[in-house]
Amino acid sequence: MKAMIFSAGLGTRFKPWTDRHPKALALVNGKSLLQRNIEFLQQFHITDVVVNVHHFAGQVIEAIKINKGWGSNITISDERDQLLETGGGLLKARPLLDNDEPFLTLNVDILTDIDIYKLIEFHHQHKPLVSFGVTGRATSRYFLFDEDDRLCGWRNTNTGEQKLAVDKPGLIQKAYSCVVVFQPEIFSLIKQQGKFSLTEAYLDLAKDNLIMGYDHSGDKFVDVGKPETVAIAEKLFDP
Repeated sequence: MKAMIFSAGLGTRFKPWTDRHPKALALVNGKSLLQRNIEFLQQFHITDVVVNVHHFAGQVIEAIKINKGWGSNITISDERDQLLETGGGLLKARPLLDNDEPFLTLNVDILTDIDIYKLIEFHHQHKPLVSFGVTGRATSRYFLFDEDDRLCGWRNTNTGEQKLAVDKPGLIQKAYSCVVVFQPEIFSLIKQQGKFSLTEAYLDLAKDNLIMGYDHSGDKFVDVGKPETVAIAEKLFDP
């Protein structure tokens, strides 16, 4: 299985580090977020990895080169001309990912110990277009699921905004873990172009396609989105 690590973002919440460096190279117990995620994938024998770059792209590419991909085969998807967000970034990487097999994506600033083997098993069992990790943790933005774990919508509890792809009563809100298994058919089904988020694509596709949440509540999970979250990550993830 191939994987893609979304690493191109500006990291505006992670200033002042990101004034001079990419967030992907921010350190947690002496290892960069990028290295940690590459080594995490290796635990599940995933060693063919696409990394997209934009913000301080040269630093990311140089780190990969110097460290020989930390033991994995790393291919660069270059977004230096335009930052495309997760959805657009996925489409740009299509030539590097597109084959007959499912593939996985994750965000460089997320650290988790989700069992990817179990996520893949869930995906093969239910045969959705997309399966992604979710938990019951508190956040402000939730995906909404029915009792069969099918994605039906999205809600922002701070603003009250809600978008429904499938209108059902009693929807259950769960937090997105940014670890995703896709069927390769995703590339021919996404209607959006240019710069857009995967959330937008999920909600559009969920009307006519099965997209499912795999609940891994209880696993370690840290969104290393702000400098103060590094200390939290360092308590949970060893050097």
